[in-house]
Amino acid sequence: MKTHTVKLILGLVKKGIFSRYMKFLGKASLPQAISLEITQNCIARCMMCNIWKTNPRTADLSAPKWLELLSSTFFADLRELDITGGEPYFKEDLTDILLGICRLKKTYLKRLQSVAVTTNGLLTEDVLTITETILPPFKRAGLDLVVVCAMDAVGKVHDRIRNYKNAWEKVNSTLEGLIHLRKKYTNLIVGLKTTVLPLNIKELNSIVQYADDRELFTIISPCIITKGRYLNPEKKKQLEFNPDQKKELARFYQGHHFNWSLHANALSEFFKTGRMKKPCTCGFNYFFIRSTGEMHLCPLIDNSVGNITTSDAADLYFSKPAIHGRKEIGRMEQCLTCTEPGLERYALPHEGFHYLRHMLIRGFKNFSALHRNMGLDKFDG
Repeated sequence: MKTHTVKLILGLVKKGIFSRYMKFLGKASLPQAISLEITQNCIARCMMCNIWKTNPRTADLSAPKWLELLSSTFFADLRELDITGGEPYFKEDLTDILLGICRLKKTYLKRLQSVAVTTNGLLTEDVLTITETILPPFKRAGLDLVVVCAMDAVGKVHDRIRNYKNAWEKVNSTLEGLIHLRKKYTNLIVGLKTTVLPLNIKELNSIVQYADDRELFTIISPCIITKGRYLNPEKKKQLEFNPDQKKELARFYQGHHFNWSLHANALSEFFKTGRMKKPCTCGFNYFFIRSTGEMHLCPLIDNSVGNITTSDAADLYFSKPAIHGRKEIGRMEQCLTCTEPGLERYALPHEGFHYLRHMLIRGFKNFSALHRNMGLDKFDG
């Protein structure tokens, strides 16, 4: 057995013991991954999301405020930063935020390895211009840029879901441009994020083929109905799957090879049983901040532990309300039906034992490939 494998096994055992101790007490480690919703503004009017309908009394935080947040030793162990919206490329100071992160890499964000930006891909020129501007300084700073484009069908069904004329043509053009940039910049990683709805179940195989043909990673996950992140409870009847659709989705997730195979296997079982079984470390090594500054241990649960505009982020993260919230993670009804793949990624290398069991089942060689494909090697050490 190779030294790296032994080190990984011992590390997961150590993390497994430590994470259970911390979970019992409701205590947290320093954040290793965070998500920043830098804007709620969006040009799409997606059928599964109401973020675009919000009219916050407080404007989106500015680039200086986001960079002030990140200028702290609190983020000394941060490995992955997720920038989302709304539509991030719709925010005028996105470039300032990304260049500021590059500068902070030398001081407060020394362990940061990647920044992911999720986009609907409709603003093709903006996406490509900003991406190409950012890639050279990211390369010099030792950072990967992960651009994830929303694609819910290969064709006009995508337009219907995004409620935007020529949405498919625009996101396809954006992806073609990103793939061209990827040939020039090795620190650019491009993927697809598909929200599964009753309307697009028949489109999923085409999406997988589209991604395979272009060497794009895929995140294909069911829509989530929540008062939190997507603000869409009144759409429940429109978005719920019927029994036949659930059976079809269970077969889909069993029938394909996914780089995210742990999540695919969990989803297949979820559609059979109605309950999701997977680890979660929301609040233990991860949190989410809305565009107004409200901090949430989990983006899907509408419980804020405070606002970073009036309190220090570290104080909020380690506060009594946060300790109480962490003790509830995994026990709430929302947790039992959570199909969010990103949260699982942050949990696997942190909680240890679940991931270690999967290693023993898969075998060391296959597990190592999965570990790299999911980008979890950045959480080693």
